[in-house]
Amino acid sequence: MQPPLLMVPQQNAPEAIAPAPAYYAPAPAQATVELGDLGRILLRRRFLILLTVALLTAVTLVYTMLTPALYSSTAQIIIDPQDLQVVTNDVNPSRISPDGGITQVESQVSVAQSNGVLLRAIAATDLTHNPEFNGQGVLDRWLGMVFGSDDGDRTAETLDALRRRLAVKRDDKVLVLNIIVTAKSADLAAKLANAIAQAYLDDQAAARSKAAADASDAISARLEDQRKRVEQAANAVETYKAEHNMVMAAGNLVSDQELTDLNTQLTAAQTRTAQLKAQVDQLRRQGSAPDATSEAMRSPVIASLRAQEATLVDQISQFGTALGPRHPSMISAQQQLSDLRKLISRELGRLVAAAETDYERALANQKELEAKMASLKGKSLDTDQASVKLRELQRDLDAVRTVYANYLQRAQETREQTNVNSTNARIISQAMPALKKSWPPKGLLVFGAIFGGLALGIGMALIAEYLSPTVLSANQMQSAIEAPVLGVLPGRGRRRSGAAAQKTDAVAGLALQRIAAATRRPHDWPLVPSILVASPADDKAQRSRVAWQLANAAAARGRRVLFIDINAGKGQKDPQPGVLDVLRGEYPLEAVSRYAPGSSVALVGRGRPTAVFQEAQALYFAHRMLAEANHSFELVVVDGGALADDLNVLPLVAMADEILLVARLNATPMRDVASTSEAVSVMGRLPTGAVLVDEAA
Repeated sequence: MQPPLLMVPQQNAPEAIAPAPAYYAPAPAQATVELGDLGRILLRRRFLILLTVALLTAVTLVYTMLTPALYSSTAQIIIDPQDLQVVTNDVNPSRISPDGGITQVESQVSVAQSNGVLLRAIAATDLTHNPEFNGQGVLDRWLGMVFGSDDGDRTAETLDALRRRLAVKRDDKVLVLNIIVTAKSADLAAKLANAIAQAYLDDQAAARSKAAADASDAISARLEDQRKRVEQAANAVETYKAEHNMVMAAGNLVSDQELTDLNTQLTAAQTRTAQLKAQVDQLRRQGSAPDATSEAMRSPVIASLRAQEATLVDQISQFGTALGPRHPSMISAQQQLSDLRKLISRELGRLVAAAETDYERALANQKELEAKMASLKGKSLDTDQASVKLRELQRDLDAVRTVYANYLQRAQETREQTNVNSTNARIISQAMPALKKSWPPKGLLVFGAIFGGLALGIGMALIAEYLSPTVLSANQMQSAIEAPVLGVLPGRGRRRSGAAAQKTDAVAGLALQRIAAATRRPHDWPLVPSILVASPADDKAQRSRVAWQLANAAAARGRRVLFIDINAGKGQKDPQPGVLDVLRGEYPLEAVSRYAPGSSVALVGRGRPTAVFQEAQALYFAHRMLAEANHSFELVVVDGGALADDLNVLPLVAMADEILLVARLNATPMRDVASTSEAVSVMGRLPTGAVLVDEAA
């Protein structure tokens, strides 16, 4: 029997054999999720997803059964940005925007939903007395019957309710407005849609009529001012003409007209005088032969006398031949010819005298006109100076009269436009009562609830996984503990076939080979190779199975194996001596080890935790225990339990060659893996590998 722990000599203390290991900070647990892990996450949390889908679908079905049916009706209005051209000078000029009027029609969407249009429709349909829109439900009516009815104005509530039930949309690439109204009654929905469409047209007509009336009123208000300005300008012109003695006739000054007329007369007189002077000069130049002048040639008297003279000359010629020169007829004819020639001479002299008289008279008239012209020119110089100011006043008067006339004409035009509707819009489709309800669409809502529930459930599953991540893959485990994953064992949740058992043995054997290949220890190392298996507390069954599988796999390959179960006998009233007794130095290893029935693996239980041992002494006896085991065994497998909950395993952790962590795929929380890895680090070691158990495999 070994001496008590207090009697161990100090020179054999464990610190002389193995110094206390340094503390290694654990690597933070990684919650990295790979794309291939999403399927496992969703499969593991499938009940949460299905529950979410079921709840959302059930709520949707209840909603569709309890929600009153709604019906939608649509009225269509076509709006042409080019208004009707009723008059030339329209108060509302029609201009089409560069985009073809789309912007103008788009703005009418807001007009159709404006308070003015909706209030017209409410008044036309008496909607304020409809309980569906006036905000008075069944409870309100009952309370009104009990405490007195509230007959106040419900227009605001009705307007708000109608706006919520109204949708005005413009079809793409067309100038058509769709007025959509939803109500519990199909007839009411159609009636309201038509009422709003008609109210829109009436509102547009009223707006244009009001614009024309406002313009007419504004112009009419300016007419009186313009009329007064015309009177002032006219009075200024008349006053100025009176002050300067300026008489107008036919729009011109009388003095100007007199001067013009006198100038015309003077020109004619000068022309007449020049003609008469030329005639007199010609007569004077002819001298003794005035009958050669043009006046003598044109005189009928001279022409008649010349004809008589020619006749007498012819008679005298005949008488001279027939009768002789002394015949009385000859003498009488000669006497007549002489008298006739005297008459011609006197007539020619009279023509000369008449020409001179006419010339003198014309010259006198010319001089008189020239004198008058000189007098009027003197007066005209003074009048011209005054006419400059008069013409300025006259132009001002003409301008004011033109503005007044335009104002008067525009006032008449705008006054007439108040009765003309130039809006180029009309209802092209009257709303008809709907044959099918528009809400709630049961099939669509259920379909959406199913897919929405799936999306919500998947999101909740991913959020739950993010808040509490689990071990999803070997790579994630390897990143978390910074050690390789030696294999993935199938679980024992279902009955296994022979092939599954062979796979389990193969994985365990492969793990042993990888451990042996990675172990670097001298050939003359006095301690037996050892593997300590640890896990979180919730993975106790998987840890025990993995540890026992490793031991059996080594034994199946002909190796002598010692299996130390730190949990065997834990909690019993009278446990058998075990590893704790060996670590206290109370028992040798041979005294506490035994072979399991039908197995080639030696077993060592937990032992009796009757006394607390010191860490340094426990390390010494652990070293000695492994040295003793080296004589009888080739491998020691230790089921270390949950290291975070049992510090008695510290000596075994410090002496173990390999420390394997066991976790369940899709089940073990990453925080438990981190706490276990941290416990190993606190004990002065780092995990050297991990084995995963897939319960779903």
